[in-house]
Amino acid sequence: MLNAFSRTELLIGPEAMTKLKNSRVIVFGVGGVGGYTVEALARSGVGAIDVVDNDKVCLTNINRQIVATRKTLGKYKVTAAAERIAEINPDCKVTPHRMFFLPDTADKINFADFDYVVDAIDTVSGKIAIIEKAKAAGVPVISCMSAGNKLDATAFTVADIADTSVCPLAKVMRRELKRRNISGVKVVYSKEDPARGYYKEGRRAIVPASCAFVPSVAGLILAGEVIKDLTIKAKKK
Repeated sequence: MLNAFSRTELLIGPEAMTKLKNSRVIVFGVGGVGGYTVEALARSGVGAIDVVDNDKVCLTNINRQIVATRKTLGKYKVTAAAERIAEINPDCKVTPHRMFFLPDTADKINFADFDYVVDAIDTVSGKIAIIEKAKAAGVPVISCMSAGNKLDATAFTVADIADTSVCPLAKVMRRELKRRNISGVKVVYSKEDPARGYYKEGRRAIVPASCAFVPSVAGLILAGEVIKDLTIKAKKK
């Protein structure tokens, strides 16, 4: 019998679809990158998704964030994401966490509850805390490096953090993770040199410039790695 995920099942098989349905994935950050990760996870049949973010949808999000529309302006992003997932797959259990994830709030999340952890936030301290907590819990984690100030959506690749180059954020993360003796972290990063961007009123913008077609690609790659890892493990078992 046909269902919402019939085309996916034709590709990966019924056993893998069952694995996805029984999996719980947490996504930190529901912005330009993480929003598309959540979208792809929901459309792939993941049975439980937790979303973590403390921001509200604002007008400047509309150019690149899938949860941002004129109807969602002013809503918390986790609320907008939960409502969107419900429209895609009402059987998916969505747990919103309206919080700004940093080392001092990290204990509010029990990482052992999840089958996969996705880091799509911007702050270095938060990213490190996510990786530390996931590693301690023995849960697979994937982290996105910078998608800001980029125009080449084809420059993204998946690698171990130790093998990254070019990306300034990846450089900082390599250093900080090495200091903590943490290795074997899968990341998505861009080999494109960051664009300089335009100056406004004689000064460069404080926030990174971004567009519709770069962070979305990074978010979809993150989701693809999660889906592949979960279903490959299902096949091995």
